[in-house]
Parts: sequence; C-alpha cells; structure tokens
Amino acid sequence: MSGQFGLLVAIALRHLAGRRRQTLVAVSGVAVGVGFFLAVSAMMIGSQNDFVKTLIDAAPHIVISDELRSPPPQPGIRAYPGAAVDLRHYKVRNEVRGLKGWPQILRAVDAEPGAIGSPSLTGAITLRSGGREEALTIIGVDPAVEEKVSTIEDKLRTGRLRDLESTQGGIIIGEEMAQRLGLAIGDVVGATPASGQSRSLRIVGLFKRGQSQLAATAGYVLLREAQSLLGRPFIINRIGVHLNDPYAAQPISRRLEARFSYKAESWQERSADFLSLLVTRNVIMYSVVSAILLVASFGIYTVVSNSITDKRRDIAIMRSIGFSERDLQLIFVMEGLVLALIGIVAGWLLGYGLMAILGSLEFPIAGEDRHLPLDRSARQYAIAAAASLLAGTVAAWLPARKAARVDPVDILRGAI
Repeated sequence: MSGQFGLLVAIALRHLAGRRRQTLVAVSGVAVGVGFFLAVSAMMIGSQNDFVKTLIDAAPHIVISDELRSPPPQPGIRAYPGAAVDLRHYKVRNEVRGLKGWPQILRAVDAEPGAIGSPSLTGAITLRSGGREEALTIIGVDPAVEEKVSTIEDKLRTGRLRDLESTQGGIIIGEEMAQRLGLAIGDVVGATPASGQSRSLRIVGLFKRGQSQLAATAGYVLLREAQSLLGRPFIINRIGVHLNDPYAAQPISRRLEARFSYKAESWQERSADFLSLLVTRNVIMYSVVSAILLVASFGIYTVVSNSITDKRRDIAIMRSIGFSERDLQLIFVMEGLVLALIGIVAGWLLGYGLMAILGSLEFPIAGEDRHLPLDRSARQYAIAAAASLLAGTVAAWLPARKAARVDPVDILRGAI
C-alpha cells in the first residue's frame, strides 16, 4: 500500500516538475496570499488586543456603585403582593447616597479569588485660583490600595499617588486644568464643595495630557480628605475591583450584584458597544483576507486543470492498466496539496518579513511615537495554513474529480 502511495506521489511531483513556470506562478500566488493574510491579521488582531488591554487597564475590572438597577418596591406593594394596589402622590423619602454596609461588601470582594477592592468617594467641587474657576469631580482614594486596582500611577506626568498621604490637603489634577488655572506643582488652590465651606488644597501631581481614560475634569485626593471636604464622613459611593483574570469579571459582578443589590458593572458591560464593533471588524477582516486566499487558489486550479488536459492519454493508459478513479483523483489532489504546502512555507517567510518591517515603523499615537501593535502568535500562522490547504485541496479536487470520471476508451480512440 505504501509503495502504491509512493508511486502516486512520484507521478504528481513529475507532473509539477514538467510545468515549472505554471508551478512557480501558482506557488507565488499562494505565498503572496498567505503573506498578506499574516500581515493584515497581525495588524488588525494586534490593534484589537492593544485596544482591549487599554479597556481592561483603564479602570477597575468591576465597579460597584451606589445605584440600583431597579428601584425597590413601595412598602404598600411589598405588604400586599399581587393585590390591586395603586399608590399615588406619595412623597419619596430623601436618603443619603452611598454604599450601605460597604465594609461587608469590601470583605466579600476581597474573599473572591484573585480580587482586590478599592473604596472611593466621588463628588463635585469648584476650584478657584486668581479669579478663575473650574468645576472638578474629586475622587477620594486610598493610594496604597488604588495603585493595585488601577493604572493611575502610569498616567502621572509628575508626582506620585502616595504623595497624597504625605501632603496635607494634597490633590492631583490634569495638566490642562492646571494650565487654565495657572497652577504648578506645590501651588495652593481654593476648593469649594456644594456645602459652600471653602478650604485650601495643594497640587502634588499632574496627569499627562490626552489621557482619554481619565476625565479632563477629574482630580484625586485622599479618601478621608474627600469625606471631610464633601461633608460625608465614613461614606463611600464606589468600590473598584481588580481581578487577576479580567475575563472572570462578568460572573463575579453578577454574584456581587445578586448578593448586595447594588449595581456591579464589569468592564465588558461598560464597553459592550466597543466589543460588538470589534466582532464586526473581525468578520470584515477575515472575509477580506479569506478572499485573498481564495483568489490565490485559482492558480492551483489552473495548474491542475492544464495538467489534466495535457495528460489525457496518460490518464487513459493508467486507467487501462489498473489505476482506479480514486488513484487518479489522489494524484491531482496531491499536486494541489504540494503547491499549497510550498506556497504556505514561502508565505510564512513573506509574512514574517512584512511583520518585521511593519513592527519597525513608528507612528505618533496619543502624542508619543509608538510601534504598531502586532499579533505574531502561532495561531495566525495556523489559520493561514489551514485556509490555504483547504482552498488548495478544493481547487485541485474539482478538476481531478472530472478527469477521473472520463472514459479511457473515448480518450484512446481520440473521441475527446
């Protein structure tokens, strides 16, 4: 059996060797298709991975806020469930916003495997300096915990998050706001909350310009400083959760929300619109690059078809001496496979070279010169090889199937 298979392979290789120019064209077509498939997919998937990483690192993986997805039922409705109760003109009781029992929630978060929770308090104040005013959303944090949950430290142009602990009334704001107020590191600025009780804060750090992950009107202070400034002692309204496995955010957020009723948003939920766009983008990308590989397979179809046309008498003789239809089909399918395999190897080399060139280029991104993010994983090489092998096999099988069914008697008589 192995000897017969070796004979069929030898015949297929001999056919290809006799048509070197067409073989070279077909191999080149597959190589170019595979090479550009790798280059395009490396750029697209690489940029997608970089974008998703930015989404993941931009904020905590889960944010628990003092909001409820659905308001609790009125006491009358709760007392008589399913009854014909119609409540009108009732006065809603004013409640102080904040996470009730937040130490218990924080303990539950920290009990999750690989999870770290960071409590914070957010509120609005007005900064005043030199007759100019700017509205600012302050976020009170515990620096020792917050730097484990978010990447704020990487967004600072000057200063450190820990400087909030060492400086009384320290605050970190963005470079743009500091420029508008005419402030620099070490300057003192007046801060007025909604209660109207003004106090002084000192600039201890500045965020870099163009940080899309941070609001331009947001500033960071110490948690107890925010509680004192906003007149909300011992209150927090947000818990940020960092996970060792970001992709476990959805099930953990559902568990926490079901247990404590407060809204717990995973990073996937907050970025659902962007993630759905990435799915559409991937469908378009793979459709385009698959079309490139499909066009490249036409070269294999042409080589095999011409080989069949030129070898009609050989086909008839082989059939007459005992070769089966399956044997003939296998010969021509192997021709297509050999062309595809050689083209794939050449395409891998071409794709590797194109990725090396693209990876060496620098582009101004977010005010900095950065290299293109590329996905050089073996997965893309495997996808390109599998798609090319499939296209090459089908392209060779179509003419081979037709050739194997031709009556050898008609060929020998010259009828065809």
